[in-house]
Amino acid sequence: MASHQIIFKEIQIITQKLIEKSLCDQQNFPSFTTVGKDSYEIAYSGMQDLSIALKNIEYKQIYQELDKGKNYNFKMIDGALIQLLYTYKNSELISHRLAFLPSPFLEDFQNNPEIYETEEIYGDIIAKNILPVPIRFDYDPGNHKELDHPKCHLTLGQFENCRIPVCSPISPSNFISFILRSFYNTAFKKFTDDLVFSSNLFEETITSKEKKILHVAIY
Repeated sequence: MASHQIIFKEIQIITQKLIEKSLCDQQNFPSFTTVGKDSYEIAYSGMQDLSIALKNIEYKQIYQELDKGKNYNFKMIDGALIQLLYTYKNSELISHRLAFLPSPFLEDFQNNPEIYETEEIYGDIIAKNILPVPIRFDYDPGNHKELDHPKCHLTLGQFENCRIPVCSPISPSNFISFILRSFYNTAFKKFTDDLVFSSNLFEETITSKEKKILHVAIY
């Protein structure tokens, strides 16, 4: 299992590279907090209560509250927010929340379209047919219920019962590589040599029954 030191270091490197390539507009540097003996929380400086993100309210309001409070690791060039949160207890990973929250507004593009139109790396972002859908990878073994609530799962949108099984917890590097490749592909290809992150894998947590349905595998 990837240790808390390794995960913290990964997030530091990711932060540095996204800043260097101007792919994030604002950022909070990772924070490391000891919460008990051999227990740690890896988050970001200034993290606030995240309960707003789980409430049954309009996505635009959730986004606005998180953005207003700078409740994120990164605010990407198109306004998307990214959160990377890990908790360890007795040196064992007990939870993570990895979220990609696209902007429902694209206000910068509306106000300053010339900035985007002159830079090819923004091509994926400004297409008029894009529908913002939040994506979240959660690791929550304490609430595991086979098939209904996999230990690690992918949630798309705000659908309460959308929990697609994932084979294991996700490292920060795997998550960021997935986000860049999927949603910022032009920029990813342009900077591909500079956006290679060393990836550390966690042990498999998916059950045999969950493997028999559609799931996400990482190798």
